[in-house]
Amino acid sequence: MKKRFSLFLVLLLALSTFLAACGGGKDNNNAQGGQGGEKPAEKKEQVLNLLETQEIPSLDSALATDAVSFIVLNNVMEGLYRLGKDNKPVPGIAESYEVSQDGKTYTFKLRKDAKWSNGDPVTAHDFEFAWKRVLDPKTKSEYAYIMYDIKNAQEANTGKVPLDQVGVKALDDYTLKVELKNPVPYFVGLTAFGTFMPQNEKFVKAQGEKYGLEANTTLYNGPFVLSEWKHEQGWVYTKNPNYWDKDNVKLEKVNVKVVKDTATAVNLYETKQADRVGLTAEFVDKYKNDKNFHTKLEPTLFWLRMNTKKEPLNNVNARKAIAMAIDTQAMVDTLLNNGSIPAKFTVPKDFVTGPDGKDFRDVNGDLVNYNPDEAKKLWEQAKKELGKDKFTLELLNYDTDNAKKIGEYVKAQLEQNLPGLTINIKQQPFAQKLKLESNMQYDLSFSGWGPDYQDPMTFLQLWTSTSPHNETGWSNPEYDKLIKDAQTTLANDQQARWDAMLKAEKIVFEGMPIAPLYQRGAAYLQREYVKDFVTHTFGADYSLKWAYIE
Repeated sequence: MKKRFSLFLVLLLALSTFLAACGGGKDNNNAQGGQGGEKPAEKKEQVLNLLETQEIPSLDSALATDAVSFIVLNNVMEGLYRLGKDNKPVPGIAESYEVSQDGKTYTFKLRKDAKWSNGDPVTAHDFEFAWKRVLDPKTKSEYAYIMYDIKNAQEANTGKVPLDQVGVKALDDYTLKVELKNPVPYFVGLTAFGTFMPQNEKFVKAQGEKYGLEANTTLYNGPFVLSEWKHEQGWVYTKNPNYWDKDNVKLEKVNVKVVKDTATAVNLYETKQADRVGLTAEFVDKYKNDKNFHTKLEPTLFWLRMNTKKEPLNNVNARKAIAMAIDTQAMVDTLLNNGSIPAKFTVPKDFVTGPDGKDFRDVNGDLVNYNPDEAKKLWEQAKKELGKDKFTLELLNYDTDNAKKIGEYVKAQLEQNLPGLTINIKQQPFAQKLKLESNMQYDLSFSGWGPDYQDPMTFLQLWTSTSPHNETGWSNPEYDKLIKDAQTTLANDQQARWDAMLKAEKIVFEGMPIAPLYQRGAAYLQREYVKDFVTHTFGADYSLKWAYIE
């Protein structure tokens, strides 16, 4: 969710990114964690065993950009609101809020019984400090843009105005005032996202650059704390005794192992060392009749990102040829076999509907298709325009077992359908891969994105010229204007805003900075005694707050 989803999470449990549209007016929902299911009839050992495919890059909410970090933040931290079991925001540290008639000023009332894991009270000042730290140019937060709807946020982040002019202010210890540039109907839900988590100023400054990099250099205010974090091996969640809603948290401990190989992960499940495991194609047929087998389509997309500053990718015909040269239907049928579908777009299917109630995908349709003959024609035209007949490109990839298979498939397809093209695969650990992408030190990169909130903008904003997650070098002034208009002047005209976003998506495929591969499906096994393990369709992939062992 970014849910910076440049992450190959086929092995990861069911997933991805958050935010439900929230109405205006006044919300006096003072629910005390009532989203929980029934308590188990018998007292069972409340220990859950999970698997992840990647290490946690950072638990500094100002610097986190990836799915794993946001998953952990969602379970050890809590924002003003959090996503509930139905993917709608429910009160977190805030008890309630009021919104002005023009929809641009929110006043949040914080609960007085919320504490940090060291016993300090969680106050409105912690939110003001954390949000302004995200926007401080010195922090260099890649996710600062997600706060740009706040008054003067973008101006402060780009150094044009001081931070004290940002529209975030603690009126007292338990009242936070937020002023927006334009009405944002999903803003309350946005406060559940990882970048909006509070931070204890004294603790953060005491830790300095170490903050968020170890279990003991992070302070927690959520349902759990990290009691152990062994890098590249795993971590342990332990119930937070200082959490305001601890009575509704049933799990005492959650053990998480980092396992990159699917066969190893399945073996851990079979030997009862894991309670939940993602399945790849070779295991789906074996387990599809198992009572604990589940599948679902998620709004997470994977694609080949193309560095348009590198030859031949600086040629639009070459980029279009690459996008048309990969048989994505065969990929999802044979390699994935988990309910994934070919992606021919950059806003997923069954994710969001417009003012007319129609799915965004149904209106805009498919924007690119597998066509090897047309791909060859475009490739030959590109070679002629560039004056070369042979090219070698490096494909940056994750270091997981499943990513390797995808990379090898893409290599075979491109070399088969585009004569004169050679693909070399470079697999990298997750954190290193993110760094190479950020520095644009790649040719092609297998990556993806899960939505941070439930709106097409969470995908479309990626490709603006100023987006820190563009990382392709591609830009288009008309596209930038459409996105800006949808965020500002058209904010109150739902149909006009929707039309602008539909048009913008088509422009992406005129420039083709990415080659869409697939919209992810998830096939997984989960023990029947695991209850209320809540997965989200946007934002953090899942919540452990309500989970328990029956």
